[in-house]
Amino acid sequence: MFVEFVKGLGITLRQVFRKPTTVNYPEEKRPPSARARWRHKLLRHDDGLERCIGCSLCAGACPAHCINVVAADNTDEDRKSPGERYAAVYEINMLRCIFCGYCEDACPTGAIVLGPDYELADFDRASFIYGKDRLLVPEPGEVAREKKRLVEREIG
Repeated sequence: MFVEFVKGLGITLRQVFRKPTTVNYPEEKRPPSARARWRHKLLRHDDGLERCIGCSLCAGACPAHCINVVAADNTDEDRKSPGERYAAVYEINMLRCIFCGYCEDACPTGAIVLGPDYELADFDRASFIYGKDRLLVPEPGEVAREKKRLVEREIG
């Protein structure tokens, strides 16, 4: 019994003399691991069309039932995705999400991915329901157009 006590005390004493690994968050941020699964993103094809075809397989695979998908039919005049349907409504309740990645695995088109962005805090519950406006990545060139618009507004 005394031997176990000395072993435990030795482990404690080794830790006392180590340099602490304190990170001054948010000024300093540790990089997340390569397998980190946090904020969801809806991807687009290279031509700007949405990858999501509104099949709702992600909602069916979700054990927390936090995904809501409402599909609509594409038209030739207003094409949103390459298939015959698209997700008219795509919402994720981030308060219910357990970040398991089953939605990512179930998606046949690779539309939904979980990224390394882990800063998800907010002040009210309603802002934790992410719609397509927050999930969908910008179209190619949209970010550059937005930056240009902001610069012109600051100058003018």
